[in-house]
Amino acid sequence: MQMTDQRDIRADRATVWAALLSPQVLAECVPGTRELTGTPEDGFQATVVQKVGPVKATFNGTVLLSDMIDHESLTLSGEGKGGAAGFAKGAAKVRLEETPEGTRLFYEVEAKVGGKLAQLGSRLIDGFAKKMADQFFTRLQEVLEAPEDASEQSATEAEAEPEAKKKGWLSRLKT
Repeated sequence: MQMTDQRDIRADRATVWAALLSPQVLAECVPGTRELTGTPEDGFQATVVQKVGPVKATFNGTVLLSDMIDHESLTLSGEGKGGAAGFAKGAAKVRLEETPEGTRLFYEVEAKVGGKLAQLGSRLIDGFAKKMADQFFTRLQEVLEAPEDASEQSATEAEAEPEAKKKGWLSRLKT
């Protein structure tokens, strides 16, 4: 499965770049992430739980960053094994361009699966892969465009709106 798309993000290119290299941001943006550790230089170890059609699995795998040109482009490559469910692997080539409003993020995603997951049929798998990519880049955009004061909400507001609490990471990243 291959797909391409773009997003206009109201944040400068340096901020978007820093977010793409941050394990905290990646953990928040990858749907189903239970744990993500590591560094951009050495790669990340991840545990992700996903349900594809009738198959639910916990994937343990790695995410590597390569082809990095500072503040311009990089490739995120991941591979995970889900036991009896099979495996999933893919890559996203990301390119950043400055715009008057912030940054335009272009991405090309390629995904492959094997094992029980592959038996579900290409239509279901392609739909799932597109949904995962859309969710990741939508969440990245939401996190980057969150108001700076989102991290200063009261505990009551944060409990009532858990997504708002998560968005405050950006102000901590900048300090």
